[in-house]
Amino acid sequence: MRGLMQTLPLNIAWILRRAERLQAKKTVATRTHEGTAVATYGQVCERTRKLVTALREIGVRPGDRVATFSWNHQQHLECYLGVPCMGAVLHTLNIRLFEKDLVFIVEHAEDKVVVVDKSLWPVWEKVAARVRCVQATIVVPDAPGPAPPGTLDYEELIAARSPVRELPEVDENEAAALCYTSGTTGNPKGVLYSHRSNYLHSLALTMADAIGISESDRVLPIVPLFHANAWGLPYACLLTGAELVFPGRHMSPQSLLECLRERRPSLAAGVPSVWTSLLEPLKQEKERGPLSLRAILCGGSAVPPALQKAYESEVGVPIVQAWGMTETSPLASLCCPLAAHRERGPEALDALRTSQGRVVPGVEIRLVGDDGKEAAWDGRSQGEIQVRGPWIASSYYKEDAREKFQDGWLRTGDVASIDGDGYMRIADRTKDLVKSGGEWISSVALEGLIMSHPSVAEAAVIGVPHPKWDERPLACVVPRPDARGRLTREEILDFLRPKVAKWWLPDDVVFLDEVPKTSVGKFDKKVLRERFKNHALPEK
Repeated sequence: MRGLMQTLPLNIAWILRRAERLQAKKTVATRTHEGTAVATYGQVCERTRKLVTALREIGVRPGDRVATFSWNHQQHLECYLGVPCMGAVLHTLNIRLFEKDLVFIVEHAEDKVVVVDKSLWPVWEKVAARVRCVQATIVVPDAPGPAPPGTLDYEELIAARSPVRELPEVDENEAAALCYTSGTTGNPKGVLYSHRSNYLHSLALTMADAIGISESDRVLPIVPLFHANAWGLPYACLLTGAELVFPGRHMSPQSLLECLRERRPSLAAGVPSVWTSLLEPLKQEKERGPLSLRAILCGGSAVPPALQKAYESEVGVPIVQAWGMTETSPLASLCCPLAAHRERGPEALDALRTSQGRVVPGVEIRLVGDDGKEAAWDGRSQGEIQVRGPWIASSYYKEDAREKFQDGWLRTGDVASIDGDGYMRIADRTKDLVKSGGEWISSVALEGLIMSHPSVAEAAVIGVPHPKWDERPLACVVPRPDARGRLTREEILDFLRPKVAKWWLPDDVVFLDEVPKTSVGKFDKKVLRERFKNHALPEK
């Protein structure tokens, strides 16, 4: 027997209508070259409807891909709403990718229109010369000067149009957005989100035992809008009435600090490297008075335990560690220790907080061992994380990836253990584990320990070839500025000796000025592996 409930589509237009009816007075603030620009959600929604009119006039039709090549700002938010609401597909381009990757992605997606920031025009111009599919380019004036010849000015387009009043009722299973993985192996892969998946993912962010975004919040997404839907934050804020603060292209620690001072957000989100650079400024800021932040959402790579502890004890703001990937929209798990588990005691709770937490409602998880069988949730057994759920990808766009999507589950490539209460602890990516003499060594665990040394700013661990053991760990360490030139290999190894098994101890330590990063701020270990593939390990 079927239930007798209405079946209205869960689409982005629903979010827009709610924002303009119920949250019209709430604001979005953007740092610009002229100061901070503030608009109400009502104004944003009105401009969004004008954007729909403009896009239709230049030939955008349902199913067409409209790309953005932009920083985090109000106009980008309007694209987040307008493009899906007219039935087209929003394609957020990663502004930090190499030119060849951008050319491949634009052609692979067959982008018809591109919205690009004036400040990014020199980068985009090189890509535009090599692609054939783009028919129109719209320039957001985020820097002084007129739009380049042959392009359309975003603000002029908006000003000259009337808002569309009736939006199409887009089916919830139609594509809403397209985002490509960073392409660490082979060409980048396209993840095609539906209206339904984005809507349900937004609801998950509002759960009290997830991020708990509510009407009383003011949210600062430092995570780029081109990175996996900005972790779903824009839609969740519009849905609840939480206000938004965008840093624009002003991403220096000093500018972000000024943003925190001026707009006083209650929640901020970014990758670990952002919070490493802001640690000292925020410690000094705390001396001036309590910070407005109730929590920091951190993901993209494992949060160093020492960084987490420093924020808790010295800044007074907890870092909430999340885990996910582009293919999971991206939120899959979050570490918010539940009341039922707080009897574990301070040390055990600290250990919980450094885990990747429990899967959020709506996501199902399992661990699969090398033998193809499910691993036990006992906190010791390890296996590859596999997930499924209504906002988990089922395939890649235009790709045959059956080895990645099996039996309705997404194979994530992450290796983890899960304890009896469901708290997950990632050991490593399968490709980043160091296999020494048939045994696995977790580079993530070693990195966390090394970065707890008071003189270490960053550390990445890779496996390098060894004639006897197949691979051995090499620690690549960035000293803090006051320790450069005096931190030694032996000091690092002596620091690790009482903390790890003897065979886990790195065979060597090299010192770097910085660890290379991917376009989304993760350690780029493929660059390190190439650089040190012939590194001669000291004899023991």
